[in-house]
Amino acid sequence: MKNLFLLFCFASTVPKMIKTNAARLLDAAGIGYELIPYEFSEDDLSAGKVAASLGEDVERVFKTLVLRGDRNGVFVCVIPGDFEVDLKLAASISGNKSCAMVHVKELLGLTGYIRGGCSPIGMKKAYPTFIHESALLYDYIYISAGVRGLQMKIAPSDLFSYTGAEIYPI
Repeated sequence: MKNLFLLFCFASTVPKMIKTNAARLLDAAGIGYELIPYEFSEDDLSAGKVAASLGEDVERVFKTLVLRGDRNGVFVCVIPGDFEVDLKLAASISGNKSCAMVHVKELLGLTGYIRGGCSPIGMKKAYPTFIHESALLYDYIYISAGVRGLQMKIAPSDLFSYTGAEIYPI
């Protein structure tokens, strides 16, 4: 069943966009962004589906992956929607010998986010973050705003700056 995530609060007669934690943090830091609602289906939370719903190329829609290394614990990789994470490379750049994706059941407890709504901004803890170098090819990219049905359009330089992320060809 398809859902259209309506992000409006009707506290007054004029609808007001609801802010996510990620948006509030960027507001406090004075960083510009745009929130873009999109239609989603719980049956298909893929970046390709998000890109199609936004009318954008999948290369601009970045997904946030949470991994755990054998030496240094949890870290985050932000990669283009049409990419798969290279676990050997991810382990290497994060100072681990090996790593694996965090189980979806652990995601909320570790990050405060659920699958399909995980943002690299505003996690419960500031995990080491690695963003794919291709983000720098664009003047803007999309990342999750922290809930399903809402993307954040942001300049890659602002995302790198705010998260303290490192650039790697993940």
